[in-house]
This record gives sequence, C-alpha cells and structure tokens, in this order.
Amino acid sequence: MSFRVVRQSKFRHVFGTAAKREDCYDGIRITRNAWDSPFCSVNARFLAVVLESAGGGAFTVINLENTGRLDLNAPKISGHSAAVLDIQFCPFNDYVIASASEDCTVKVWEIPEGGLKDNLTEPVVDLRGHQRRVGLVEWHPTAENILFSAGFDYVIFGWNIGTGQPVVEISCHQDTIYSMSFNWDGSQFVTTSKDKKLRIIDARSGEVKAETDGHQGAKSSRAVWCGSKNRIFSAGFSRMNERQYGVWNTDDMSKALKLEMIDTSSGTIFPYYDEDTGIVYLAGKGDGNIRYFELIDEAPHAHFISAYQSSTPQRGVCSMPKRALDVGECEINRFYKLTPKGFVEVIKMTVPRKSTLFQEDIFPPTKEDCAVLSAEQWLAGENAEPRRISLKDGYEPPSRATLAVAESVKQDAKAAANDDGDVAPKGEKELLKAWHSQRKEIEDLKKQLATAQIKIRQLEN
Repeated sequence: MSFRVVRQSKFRHVFGTAAKREDCYDGIRITRNAWDSPFCSVNARFLAVVLESAGGGAFTVINLENTGRLDLNAPKISGHSAAVLDIQFCPFNDYVIASASEDCTVKVWEIPEGGLKDNLTEPVVDLRGHQRRVGLVEWHPTAENILFSAGFDYVIFGWNIGTGQPVVEISCHQDTIYSMSFNWDGSQFVTTSKDKKLRIIDARSGEVKAETDGHQGAKSSRAVWCGSKNRIFSAGFSRMNERQYGVWNTDDMSKALKLEMIDTSSGTIFPYYDEDTGIVYLAGKGDGNIRYFELIDEAPHAHFISAYQSSTPQRGVCSMPKRALDVGECEINRFYKLTPKGFVEVIKMTVPRKSTLFQEDIFPPTKEDCAVLSAEQWLAGENAEPRRISLKDGYEPPSRATLAVAESVKQDAKAAANDDGDVAPKGEKELLKAWHSQRKEIEDLKKQLATAQIKIRQLEN
C-alpha cells in the first residue's frame, strides 16, 4: 500500500507521544479472552479495563489520577458469572457503565462518588433476554437510558434502562455480529458480521435499509459511522487475508468508494472516528501501530497522514472523549492502549502550534455530554442531533447524577445478584451441560415410566 501525505491539511503534522511510565497504569491483569473487543473504556473521570478472572467475569474501574502500579487487591466490579466480553461508559453519565458477558446477560452499574472503594457485585439493572453470550454493548448517542446489545444468538436488543425491558428486537442477522455503530442522530446504525455483510439498520424497526458485501476475508471486520457525514469507514481482511480499509457512501452502498490494502498482519483493526477533525484512527490488535487518515468528501476519500509506531503490541485500545482533552496543548485525541504484560499506555495525539491561544480551527464545537431526548421521546419516533459545546473556556465535568431507574428494576437486579439458586445456565458451556443433564433426566424418567407400566399390567392380570 502506498501512503500519501496530506499536502493541504492542518492535520498533516499530527504526531503521537507516549506518556511517561509513571503517568500510565501498571499491574493490571488484563483479560486474555480471544473475542475481538477493545476490553476497555474511558471517560473524563475513569478508566475501565476487563480483567482475567477465575470463576466469573470482572473488570476494574480506575480513577484517572491514580496512575502507576495498581494494587493487587484493588476493588473491581465482579457481578458476572462468566467472562466479560465488552464494556462501555454511558456518554451522558461518567458514573454509569454497561457490561456484556458470556453469562448471556447485560448489566448496568453505578460507580460510587469518588470511585470504587470496595468490590461491586450488585448492578443497578440486570438485562436478560439473550439466549447465548453477549459480545457487544452500545449506548444510544442522543437518547437517555437507551442501550443496545448484540449476542451470539444473532439478535440485537434495544433496552430501556429505566424499565429494564427490551423495547427493540432485531433478528436480521444469520451469523456472529462483530460491530455496530450509530449514525449522528441515532436513527440508524451499521453492523458488520461473520457473513461478510455490511448492513444499515433502522434502530427502531429493525428494517435493513441497505446491505452490501463487505470485507471478504475470514477474520472479523469492524465499521464506524463517520459522525454527521454520509460515510462509513470499515476495516477488515481481503480474500488473501490482507488487512484493508473501505470507505462507503451511505446513500449508495452497492460499491465501496475506496477499498485499499493496509498490510499483511493478522490482527483485527479497530477504527476510531473523530467527528471534529474528520480523522479516523486505526489500531491493530497484536501490533503496536496506530495509523490515522483524514477523510474528505471527494476522491480519493481518505488520505493517509502518519502513524504512531511502537514495538509493544496492543490487546485493546479506547479513546478519550474530546471534552476531556488538553486543548491548551493542542491535544486532539488520547488513546489508552492495553498491552499483554498488564501495562496501559497513554498516547496523546497532538497538533504542533506555536501559539498558546485557543485554536478554533482544530477545536470546533464538540458533542455535549447530555442527552437531547428522553427514552420515551425516542421510542415515539423523535430524532435529534447531539448538542455541541465550545471548549474555549475549558470543560468542567458535571456533578454525579443518579441513574433514573424504576425501584422495581433495581430490586430485581439485586435479587438476581444475590440468588444462589440455579436460575438459568450461565453461558454456553453451562447451557450445553444443562441440556445434557436434562436429556439424561428425561431418559431416566422414561425408563421409570416404562417399568411402572409393566408393573401395572402385571397387577391387572
């Protein structure tokens, strides 16, 4: 692949810098699960990382200022009975995080003021509906209390967190769902799947608005909707197992606007799109590079800018919301990179400028951290774009807000967390074990019934 530098761009000199070791995070038992997930999430207050855990699933939530080595006995969130596969902070409340697990459940948690002081085992909401493990969670970008999840049962659920009930059920997929990403107002989302299809789906009705052949390689692919643009950026593999990226026009998905090879590495690529700058970052699982491209409306649609290079491979990557970046240092993005040896590296992406004044050209008004619709408004059919705020005068995170959840939903979640009974099989392995056990029990009952019938006939004679 021949990369060309963007000649006429204010972002042509963007570069990445790793923070000093003491300003990063160490001693974290990062999960070794094979599922292609970032396994981390970050906001203006906390960093969450999925942990390697025996006897159930767990993840830790670290206050951002608590850099350095993590205490081995640091508190964690450990309410799942099987491995955690995905986590994501709520975009409207820094103290709320959702988790998806192999135990077939989605759980929503509230972090105490000041962060975790003790292990947290009781979620605020326990969402049950998937029949197989759950691999993805995605918050709605504009509506409060709306959360989507995708499972290995090929079903996507939309949940109303306030009531704890599914309000959307989408069953158009016939194979494993690898990724989902909402458009700007949350009316539609794009998915990638093991069947090598890209689908644009109505978020309420589940109607497939467009479907096309995506990346044709056997490994997983991912896609992001590029903010308010009518563009989708995807990353996957070709038939020859070369890593490649694609740019798609959402108004005509019949053919990619651009499909280009990246390299021949084997790790899944995670794309991250920055709406404010039009830059998409590609972080490859298993390698240490983060490439970045600038998207433009006309051909060639994507210009390679540069790459942050490191010899340390990454297990997962997450990016900081724009509102929490250091605009005084012209920091336009910040990544948190999970490494195999339990180290989380902080990487700052910066545009070099001589002036110390606020740079309005690289920091336009950005997405506000407040919902613009209630769950009821969105379910009634209303759409609204996110509100924007200026970062010129800095950003002050709002005070902790309590998640609006019905008391009965909280009680149900608490009861489920404290129930030691065998309510339901936890994950696919236990489900299969329960099926075999039940089958044996049925066979034994049939034998007992046959024996009883013989005895009855003997008594009758």
